[in-house]
Amino acid sequence: MRHFRFSFLLATAAAALLTAGTLRAQAQYSAHLLPLTTAVPGGLYMDYIAYDRSTGLVWAPAGNTGTVYIVDTKTEDVKQLTGFATKEVEIRGRKRTLGPTAATVGKHVVYVGNRADASVCAFDALSFAKGACVQLDSMPDGLAYVEPTREVWVTTPRDHSIRILDAETLAQKAKLSFDGNPEGFAVDATRHRFYTNLEDKDRTLAIDLRSHKTIATWNPSCGSEGPHGLRTDSARGQLFVVCDARAEVLDAVHGGKVLSTIDTGDGVDDLDYDRATHRLYVGAAKDGKLTIANVSRSGKLSLDSQVPTHAGARNPVVAKNGTVYLAHSMMADLSDLVVVSAASK
Repeated sequence: MRHFRFSFLLATAAAALLTAGTLRAQAQYSAHLLPLTTAVPGGLYMDYIAYDRSTGLVWAPAGNTGTVYIVDTKTEDVKQLTGFATKEVEIRGRKRTLGPTAATVGKHVVYVGNRADASVCAFDALSFAKGACVQLDSMPDGLAYVEPTREVWVTTPRDHSIRILDAETLAQKAKLSFDGNPEGFAVDATRHRFYTNLEDKDRTLAIDLRSHKTIATWNPSCGSEGPHGLRTDSARGQLFVVCDARAEVLDAVHGGKVLSTIDTGDGVDDLDYDRATHRLYVGAAKDGKLTIANVSRSGKLSLDSQVPTHAGARNPVVAKNGTVYLAHSMMADLSDLVVVSAASK
């Protein structure tokens, strides 16, 4: 979870550039805007979106509208789940409306976290019917479904904790406390680990899924802003960490050694990784570009492409066909996802 400030003139110019027509990055990629709703003053605020491989749907919570938008990746049709709680708060001297801002995909279920009422609720992945809900005593940030233990792990950085919920009932099973702010999440089912960062301490933690003990602490050296998103390739023993303006590969088997890095542009929050193609996808919100990088078996990152997107575009998810969907932080009244796909020949 990160917040960015952009000048209105820059945002307006970027919006005009993208809406004037399809952007072509390099010859092999193109980007376009996918409208989710009519114009919302100030734009939609999105953080963690999710892609469900079993249904081909992207779930995009938009906190300031109290709505979760659900996109069919085959047709680009958009459905809406409405009625989520919202709350106006003041952050850094500016008023903002909080609401649903995180989603994760479980077994036939999608879980949505809401910062307005500190709730986590389950929804049927096909019918969208609402199931179990729980209200936490701290605001949820990121959600991760943990298949080996049938749990949902929720980062709650405001009280330096992670909450562990039963995936079926959403009853809280445990609270893990730390000496910093948990940020980011990745699950290694092979090693039975949950990875998170302590953003304010510039550390990456490996936590045992059963004992809940921190079994390793690594230093990604991201700097004062700390590490943000995480993904893992458990078959290769690789852990991917993003800083403000770069991505790193850590050796999760041999002491968390940094194997390689790649510059991504500034304004990075979360990322995605395609295990089938061994490609990393990183959106830079401040610089308005998507970095696509190849990862070798030895952990070497090499640039595939850098695609112009839009100021504010971040936190990508990649679909089975390689199309990438990016959320955005509130920019120039935009109410869209940014979509990057292979250009047709």
